[in-house]
Amino acid sequence: MALWLCSMQPGAAATLNVLCGVDESWCSVMKAAFQAKTGTEITMVRKSTGEILDQVRAERDRPTVDVWWGGTGDTHLQAASEDLLLAYTSSEERDLLPWAQNFNAMSGGRSAGVYAGALGFAYNSELLARYKMPAPTCWRDLTNEAYRGLIQSGNPNSSGTAFTTLATFVQLFGEEEAFRFMATLDRNVADYTKAGAAPVKAAARGETLIGISFMHDAVTLKEAGSPLVIVAPCEGTGYEIGAVSIVKGAHNLDAARAFVDFALSPEGQATGIAAGQNQVPSNAKAALPATAPDISMIKMVDYDFATFGSPDERSRLLRRFDTDILAVH
Repeated sequence: MALWLCSMQPGAAATLNVLCGVDESWCSVMKAAFQAKTGTEITMVRKSTGEILDQVRAERDRPTVDVWWGGTGDTHLQAASEDLLLAYTSSEERDLLPWAQNFNAMSGGRSAGVYAGALGFAYNSELLARYKMPAPTCWRDLTNEAYRGLIQSGNPNSSGTAFTTLATFVQLFGEEEAFRFMATLDRNVADYTKAGAAPVKAAARGETLIGISFMHDAVTLKEAGSPLVIVAPCEGTGYEIGAVSIVKGAHNLDAARAFVDFALSPEGQATGIAAGQNQVPSNAKAALPATAPDISMIKMVDYDFATFGSPDERSRLLRRFDTDILAVH
C-alpha cells in the first residue's frame, strides 16, 4: 500500500511545511491534491530555488521546513552534499525513467527527480515585427546590438533557472569564452530577475522582447494565448531535472515521505498538467503533457549535474558572475 494511504504515526506534526520551487499555479494544485488525498494540512510557500537553498542552510540546526519540492536539481544535489537532506527511497522509484533514477543515485538517495525541462528563450513576435528586428535562433544571436535593453534573464544567485543558464554556457563554450559571451550579452540585458520564469512572463506581456527561461514555462504562456515564439538554441542547450527532497530534521517525517511518494506517482505528476504546466514527468506511467517540448528532438549538452551541483563549483561560479557581470551591469 502506498505510504500516503497509511495513517500517520501519533505525535506527528499537524501541518506539513513545504517550500515549492515550481510555478505558483502548480504549487496551489499540488497542495489541494495532496490535502484531498491524505487529509494532511499543508503550508506551501513558493520561493525561487536559490532562496530555498539559502533558507534550508540557514535553518540547518532548527529546520522549519519538511519538504523541498521543485526547482533545479543541481541545488538539491548541493544541499545533499552539505548533509541538509534526508535519504529516502520511494516505492515509486522503480517506475521512474532512467534519468530520474540516475539523479536519485547521484544524490545518495537524498533527492528524487520529478520532471525534466530544456533551457531556451522566447521572443514576443508582435514586438519583433513592430521593431522590425531579426528573429534570433542561437545563443550568440542574443548579443546583436539590435536587442540592446530588450532581453531579460534570471539572476543565478536566486534563480535555479539562471544558474542552469550559467552552467550551460560554461559547458557549451568553455568557462573563459562563456564569461566573455555573458559580458557581451549583458549589454543587451535590461534586468536580471529574481525568479527564473519571470523573463518569459515579461516577454509574454510585451514588457521585454526576449526572455531566457526553461522552454516549458514559455509553452504554458503560449498556450494561454501569448504571442511567443519559443527557440531551442542552435548551439545546443542545457536542461534541468526538477527534484523533491525531505529536509533533514523534518518534524513531520511520515507526512513528508507520503508527499514524496505522491509527487513521484502518476497521480501526483498529473497535477502538473492540471496546473497548465509542460514539464516532462519522471514517472514512466505518468501522462505526458500534449504540448510539452520534445526534449528528444533538442540538441542537448551532456549536463554535468555532479560538477555544477557541488557547493565549491557553484559558489565559485556565482562569485565570478557577481564580479565579472553583475558588478559592471
